[in-house]
Amino acid sequence: MELSGTIKKISDLQTFASGFQKKELVLLTEEQYPQPINIEFLSEKVDLLNACKVGDKVKVHINIRGREWTSPQGEVKYFNSITGWRIEKEGSADFNEPTEAKPNQEKPAAENKNVFAEDEDDDLPF
Repeated sequence: MELSGTIKKISDLQTFASGFQKKELVLLTEEQYPQPINIEFLSEKVDLLNACKVGDKVKVHINIRGREWTSPQGEVKYFNSITGWRIEKEGSADFNEPTEAKPNQEKPAAENKNVFAEDEDDDLPF
């Protein structure tokens, strides 16, 4: 899924005892009634937010996750989370493009040879 809007807030990096890292972005949607949507970026995806700043218009690719939790009293509750895995600045190049040099485009294309063209023992009825 994708969400588009303007970055309203980017949280500080949170690092937990296990080494797990998380950063949150609040995206203000652009619709009749704009909604502030909290999106989590986890582990290595936190680096995607380094190129972003408050006020940028972006498109965020997301996954919606759900989980069940049972309280000590036995009450079952359900929680949802929105996790970002890609972010693109509206009207410009993708933030997530690799910084490495792209492969040389001058290489000749691989020959498109039909390996079945030489096979004359075709026993298919059509």
